[in-house]
Amino acid sequence: TLDRSLPSAMPGVTFLSGGISEEDSSIYLNEINKLERKGAFALTFSYSRALQSSCIKIWGGKEENYQKAQDQLLARAQANAEASAGKYV
Repeated sequence: TLDRSLPSAMPGVTFLSGGISEEDSSIYLNEINKLERKGAFALTFSYSRALQSSCIKIWGGKEENYQKAQDQLLARAQANAEASAGKYV
């Protein structure tokens, strides 16, 4: 387990989320943060995909889509903040 394997001075572990969807990235992040652990280390994803993909798609380089893309970014950031605490979905 991570509790037995990580040195106590290690502040966290970051998993790569490449190749999975935004929603799956958030769900997996949520699930790993629901696990009970003894250590104080953080568990997270390198989840740029979980923040950017739909925002870039919505924006499409068009000024008129800027606010919709910003709203989507805020929604994705909120979802991942909840997932980081194990409280998403």
